[in-house]
Amino acid sequence: MNGRSQRICFIGFGEAGQAIAGGLHDEGVSQIAVWDILFPESAGAKLKQAANEIGVRIASSAADALLGADIVIAAVTAASSFEAAQQAAPHLAGNPYYLDVNSVSPGRKRDTDALLAGKARYVDVAILSPILPAGHKSPLLLAGPHAEEIKPALDGFNMKVSVAGPKTGAAAAIKMVRSVMIKGIEAVTLECFLAAARAGVVEEVAASLKNNYPTLDWGKIAEYNIERMASHGIRRAAEMEEVADTLRELGVEPLMTAATVKRQREMGEIGKQDQVRGTLDQGRGKMLNAISAAAKDRH
Repeated sequence: MNGRSQRICFIGFGEAGQAIAGGLHDEGVSQIAVWDILFPESAGAKLKQAANEIGVRIASSAADALLGADIVIAAVTAASSFEAAQQAAPHLAGNPYYLDVNSVSPGRKRDTDALLAGKARYVDVAILSPILPAGHKSPLLLAGPHAEEIKPALDGFNMKVSVAGPKTGAAAAIKMVRSVMIKGIEAVTLECFLAAARAGVVEEVAASLKNNYPTLDWGKIAEYNIERMASHGIRRAAEMEEVADTLRELGVEPLMTAATVKRQREMGEIGKQDQVRGTLDQGRGKMLNAISAAAKDRH
């Protein structure tokens, strides 16, 4: 592969797609085409604006985006990852790498790998941190039979990649099991501090948690975790449904994960409300009061 002259295609152009594409463009990759299923709709206007600001080509269809691609980066919603691969499959030519960065179960990644066999070199990719602010330099874990061979190209883009092993699903397993803790802590944080707000003891609870976790600032953690849920809870809920599937594949009943799905989805829906969105950068007091009022209206 010839470095920055490679043609890169993005299928899905939400937060992850935009962050990675922007970073690659800054690294000097000039041939980047992007496609999102929302492009033809009014909801796609902001996505197109982001593409124009980054300086990447807005494709007219998935087929147009995939034309001549050396590397395909699939960054759609968890629920639509397999469907996106199905739609891409007829238009894949030249055996490109297909980097599946979607947060889905190992089983879903193995199914997608099988679907694309002979059409693309599938790579199971797990993003192991929030995609912002690091963007394309966020830590990535690769797995599958083509993981080692794609790694030098990604290293050349100054991406932070490591290889979990040659079996598709190995990276996804780490990502999914890890999310039990990461997204679960977010959900528990909301539940704890929402109750604290209604009891009028937010600062006292935050201070008392230092007795158990003296190195952590729980006031800041609460603000960060709850904002992430408000902004991305619906997507996170879909991811946690994949986590639940992963646990079932492993023979673990997803009791806590099922509850996390509910909390994440509810907070994502509440977070869409203007009276909540306007408080997400105004500190935990105003944010929690707005969320509490919105939650009462739902019940």
